Amino acid sequence: MRVLVQRVKYASCTVDGNITGKCDKGYLLFVGFKDGDTKEELNKLLKKVVGLRIFEDEAGKMNKSLSDVNGSILAISQFTLYADCKHGNRPSFTTAMKYDLANNYFSEFVKLLKGSNIKVETGVFGADMKIELLNDGPVTIMLDSAEL
Repeated sequence: MRVLVQRVKYASCTVDGNITGKCDKGYLLFVGFKDGDTKEELNKLLKKVVGLRIFEDEAGKMNKSLSDVNGSILAISQFTLYADCKHGNRPSFTTAMKYDLANNYFSEFVKLLKGSNIKVETGVFGADMKIELLNDGPVTIMLDSAEL
């Protein structure tokens, strides 16, 4: 499981001209799953995302968490986090988790995030989504359950 975390001033997702999810100060999360991921990865990445201290404190140091700044999350499913570009120029996605199972895992991850008393909105799983954001910093961090 991979989660790309972007600290944002705001972010929104639009599908077919309608905003399906948005957040103000907080995180834009791109969330992807690979074949073989388990429910343990959900909890591992949940703890890391919720505990990240990447907002500045009074001294200008990254020392505050999402809850410390009353932030929110826009979570977007993103199977392309598992693009394999080793051979040629056309990415392969053969290691990405299959659609139905990935949809279930994504829904469960969002449920866990909401259970952590965080305001969470989402895009539409599998849709052609248009994402607008203002990256804050910029601060962008890749979390991979295989490396935690």
